[in-house]
Amino acid sequence: MIPTHPQSDRGSTLPIYIWLTGILLFAAVAFFAFAQAASARNGAQSAADAAALAAAQSARDDLVEDLGEAVVGDPDWLDRLDPDELEGGEAAAAADALAAENDAAVTGFAGATVAGNLGYEVEIQTNYTVGDSIIPGTETKHANADATAVIEPRCDFPADADPTELVTLDCDGDLVDIDPEDFDLDDLPDASVLFSVQLAE
Repeated sequence: MIPTHPQSDRGSTLPIYIWLTGILLFAAVAFFAFAQAASARNGAQSAADAAALAAAQSARDDLVEDLGEAVVGDPDWLDRLDPDELEGGEAAAAADALAAENDAAVTGFAGATVAGNLGYEVEIQTNYTVGDSIIPGTETKHANADATAVIEPRCDFPADADPTELVTLDCDGDLVDIDPEDFDLDDLPDASVLFSVQLAE
């Protein structure tokens, strides 16, 4: 009797290796495509955050300038520490500039109020696309994002304060003396002491 030898399984496993390799390559390419999209979204959100903060900071500067002009001669100057409206000023231009620095463009800009604090909502679109990938259409797809930044008053003063006399403001622990009878614009602290600017949750 002629002895028989088991048939080699080398030939039967080769297609499995090829199949598994193909799956791994496809998974790697798909992961890269999703990473591209995530990167574009993150870039868009960063651009939106920066643009909204720039708009609010510009408006804050306008508020402080307005306050400084009002201290002398306006008996209601203390009301400027808790504004009920924001002037347009350069807020929109500031948002445009920061968006451009982040390779994006502003597609929507509007005033906003969050928890009683005034600010701006900014919508942006990236100038760049997600890029070529296995997902159809990504080569022309731009990322979009929006963000809202608000201005929060930081200063309190006694309820019976006389705006024509020396007033001591308590700005989250920083004491600021303002005397309308002996006032200079340099007496005002940095804008960040009077108002904080932050992204809305």
